[in-house]
Amino acid sequence: MVTADSSTLARVLDSVDLTVGIARRAPLAPGELLPLPTGSATLVYVASGAVRGHPPLHTGCRLDVDRASSAIAVDEHPRTASLSAGDAFLASGRTAFALEADGPAELVVFDLEFSESARLLASALPDPVTVTSFDALEPAAAALAGSMRPIDPPGSPARQGDPVICRMMAKTVLLSVIRAWAANGCAPAGWPAASDPFLDRVVEAIHERPGDEWTVESLANVGAMSRSVFAERFRAAIGRSPADYVTEVRVDEAKRMLEAGRSVSETSRALGYASDEGFSRAFRRRTGMTPSSWRASHAAVLA
Repeated sequence: MVTADSSTLARVLDSVDLTVGIARRAPLAPGELLPLPTGSATLVYVASGAVRGHPPLHTGCRLDVDRASSAIAVDEHPRTASLSAGDAFLASGRTAFALEADGPAELVVFDLEFSESARLLASALPDPVTVTSFDALEPAAAALAGSMRPIDPPGSPARQGDPVICRMMAKTVLLSVIRAWAANGCAPAGWPAASDPFLDRVVEAIHERPGDEWTVESLANVGAMSRSVFAERFRAAIGRSPADYVTEVRVDEAKRMLEAGRSVSETSRALGYASDEGFSRAFRRRTGMTPSSWRASHAAVLA
């Protein structure tokens, strides 16, 4: 039985963020398929019935929970199996799947989009991740997932805050699925990969203080490395330059601030930009929109 180190798992969960988290219910007739295409992440909670996968699902391991004692037994070499009520399934979008109902079934489907700074983690997860007995392992999150329904009837106006609330609820269920999978013996050996504690300090500092005047030299000092060694190790581990990563984190934070009603100038200053114009250029390169357009479009949704 392999379990993730608790402190490492906490850092992994803390790094997960979503830009989109939309929930929908999918009732399936016997034999009906729910396609899960490539290119986007999907989280499925089986509210009732049972489904099988195409291609056939291999659960990685099955968790059998004694509900009276909360004891967990792990079968690390299960046969291909269907998913039943109370199970959860996360497809990261690298492989196309379809779920077929064995009989009448109802699924809660979360369409997800990871933020830029969380995509590295998403790529490190197996495709798919399955959690059997999710309702016993994470009863509060399972109850939340099971209660999800379209917030408003089709054609009715959106209520204030709906997209934000939906994303928060989807993130709660997603984090609980990752925790249940990793903390109870289903993560493969070595997951998450051994991290570099010096680079960890740098990444944590960027996320904690995105508005600092970060340079390669100052980041290298945080990681107790020379500038050249730091730049090489950072690119090898993260897959991009330190400056590019800082910009990604700043833009993700700017989206949240603008969505919360902060002004463009206030957001620009808080994130360390010397001018609103420089901030606007960086934001537009990442999102295709100016900060003011982003703020106006989200204000319209939340109004």
